[in-house]
Amino acid sequence: MIPYGKQTIDKKDIDEVIKTLKSDYLTTGPKVKEFEEALAEKLNFKYIVAVSNGTSALHLASKVLIHQGNKVITTPNSFLSTSNSILYQKAKPIFVDIAKNGLIDLDLVEFELKKQKIKALYLVTFSGLPFDDEKLKYLKDKYNVKILLDNAHYFGKDSGICDIATYSFHPVKHITTFEGGAIGTNDKKIYKKLLMLRNHGIIKDNSMYPWEYKMVELGYNYRLSDVACAMGLSQLQKIDKFLEKRKQIAKIYHENLKKVTPLYDYNPKSSYHLFVVKYPFKSLDEKAEFFIKMKEKGIALQYHYIPINQQPYYIKKGYFKKIKNMQEYYLQAFSLPIYPSLSKKAQNFIIKTLEEML
Repeated sequence: MIPYGKQTIDKKDIDEVIKTLKSDYLTTGPKVKEFEEALAEKLNFKYIVAVSNGTSALHLASKVLIHQGNKVITTPNSFLSTSNSILYQKAKPIFVDIAKNGLIDLDLVEFELKKQKIKALYLVTFSGLPFDDEKLKYLKDKYNVKILLDNAHYFGKDSGICDIATYSFHPVKHITTFEGGAIGTNDKKIYKKLLMLRNHGIIKDNSMYPWEYKMVELGYNYRLSDVACAMGLSQLQKIDKFLEKRKQIAKIYHENLKKVTPLYDYNPKSSYHLFVVKYPFKSLDEKAEFFIKMKEKGIALQYHYIPINQQPYYIKKGYFKKIKNMQEYYLQAFSLPIYPSLSKKAQNFIIKTLEEML
């Protein structure tokens, strides 16, 4: 079975993990700091906080950016974690439709900013496609909003416009730490607070006794282990090669697919976490039948994502509404396999089978 995504692990990754398993530290130790510093340099942030997964990264980011009652613009085209992190803070997500490329439509975002007081924009670099930096800076400056970039799909240098960016290192992402995530910021105050919240809301204070520590806020145990960070450091050394391979696969898809339409033209700035295409299915049942037939051929397609505001919990909370472009996208879109170890033979088989089945 060819999956839509898959980790790429080699002997060096395994050796680094084994070396750390034999060291004095398994949980929070020197590898965590080393990984954070390496990520900060690669992603162009002053500060990185490594955490247990992408969802905990979003949760902690929300703890420092927004408060109860705040309105936050976000996209219906993401995994649940993005908007759930807004609800964790008892804030209100405002779902805005997507553009043809799958990203939230920034023109519609501005329309909402003109109508009501918005605290923050939670923007998802869907499939690995970055936003227009000039447009982001314009919105941030004109409307005085905080910007969070959910970069679970994107890996590249930050422009310095966002207040916080979050990352995921789940096995299907660009690099993996088994499970894991990170938060990037250039604000020292935010950084210090994130460190505290990651570790139960505790600060070290040895002013009276050498063992003394103080819990000053309600925090969480969202730490990432030394073993995971050893894996991350090894994976990070190969990230350029991983990204280049994803782009090569995307190019082959673009050049050879005839019966489906890629979500956007080939873009070397995309990290290509996903390769999304569209086909004019008549119904979701027809789309489901196609998925089943492709799986019978040995190809596991995937779909990203069911509109968040149509999930049962969000319907119960009053967020349900038909969002025009998102509805069309839901009917037409699906994701093809893309990962660094996908062979040319497998890719040719995917293209040939896809064309035949459609």
